[in-house]
Amino acid sequence: MIRDHEEVINKNKSKIITSSPLVLCLIIVLSAVLSGCKPQLEKPSLQRALDRGFLTVGTVFGTTSYYEGADGLAGFEYELAKKYAQSIGLELKIVPSYNLDELFVKLDSGAVDLLAAGLAITPKRLDEYRFAPSYNEISQKLVFKQGNKRPRKLADLSGNLMVASSSSHAENLMNLKQTHSSLAWQETSEFDAEELLLKVLDNEIDYTVVDSNTLAIHRRYYPDISIGFTINKSQSLAWMLSKNSDDSFLASLVEFFGKVHHDGTLLALNDKYYGHIEKFNYVDTRMFIHAVEQKLPKYQKIFEKHSQEIDWRLLAAISYQESHWKPHARSHTGVRGMMMLTKITAKQMGIKSRLDAEESIRGGAKYFKKMIELMPARIPSPDRIWFALAAYNVGFGHLNDARIITQRQGGDADRWIDVKKYLPFLKQKKYYKKTKHGYARGDEPVNYVENIRRYYDTLSWMDDKAKQEQKIKVEEVSPANNVALVQNL
Repeated sequence: MIRDHEEVINKNKSKIITSSPLVLCLIIVLSAVLSGCKPQLEKPSLQRALDRGFLTVGTVFGTTSYYEGADGLAGFEYELAKKYAQSIGLELKIVPSYNLDELFVKLDSGAVDLLAAGLAITPKRLDEYRFAPSYNEISQKLVFKQGNKRPRKLADLSGNLMVASSSSHAENLMNLKQTHSSLAWQETSEFDAEELLLKVLDNEIDYTVVDSNTLAIHRRYYPDISIGFTINKSQSLAWMLSKNSDDSFLASLVEFFGKVHHDGTLLALNDKYYGHIEKFNYVDTRMFIHAVEQKLPKYQKIFEKHSQEIDWRLLAAISYQESHWKPHARSHTGVRGMMMLTKITAKQMGIKSRLDAEESIRGGAKYFKKMIELMPARIPSPDRIWFALAAYNVGFGHLNDARIITQRQGGDADRWIDVKKYLPFLKQKKYYKKTKHGYARGDEPVNYVENIRRYYDTLSWMDDKAKQEQKIKVEEVSPANNVALVQNL
């Protein structure tokens, strides 16, 4: 009906000039009424969000921002945004995009209140948008495929360089071109950071640029991605607001980030997603991926059978750290088998033969579950799991000693990020002489936990990918699809 009226108005535009003043007034009034039927975007404000009861946050799909994991929605940006929404008493509504171009349109149009997508603060963006306080620092790395000739500076680039359009990478390259006139690259809105990394691995392009935090995560799955050189040493990441957003919104974000910086929330979240991936070992990563493909299939069903409500992939990661999935493994300390159990622990868990793969896995799973149950109920996951892993390695008594030291030093004894700083203190006499269980090589459980976390993440990613590929194959050969194909023919 509205469209019909608009068409009438448009057809009679040529007659308006010669129409009577009365008719002209009626047309103007009718146009105003019709325009009022169209949605008018309000100025982004905290009050608008409070009035409607939810916060809309734009982000991009990806392992550093927002994705659906085995335990539900996850991602650094997602968790941080959820904490902010809770702090102002609102429900969180995530509005994800597949590329940055689409993301910025949503902010410009008012479709979202803010953007939380690992966005770097750049001069160009500062001219067009407002930013909340920074929560992380990253650098930009130019990467290439392992085995190809390494470029060490911009002048060494001799192939195709591709980056995402509207990214800080594209903006930085534009700035560099002012002093390196021969620099050339392509921009794309079709591929995200991970897809560009895959194109490098498939030799479809020679180089891309990636943020250091994103690279750290993806090298666990794609170890053949190598760093050529750093093209931008330091950039701050922050949430982005529309230029015309009101001051109350920014003030609220300043207060929130001040709080999470002070109370350790931000540190804990950083540790959860990035704390265990700072170190990268190419050989170890390649060996693990090879073992997952060649060795694990023989034992996977056993891990699944005895997981005892624990993610079997975590149990498998523990076993790889302990024995590299070798049933007859042994150490100089007397521990043996797939899960490297001591004689005493094996006996307590009802295990007769530590060298029997299934017996060892069953005993290790039972013992690890016991460590989890010994942790105080107030300690939430995932810290509860990291503490249990440390106890599996160094013993529950030594872990408690380290937690006491942490508390004495002013840290939070219920947070892994704090306790892992003080576990190495168990090697220092002035600290361990005041503990109940004495000396321990406290740096070992820290490395132990971080290694298992890396193995677990890689294994989870590989397992999820395999399931997705299998699902696609099943759908392609399903009877329903075959019937549809026949009908189409």
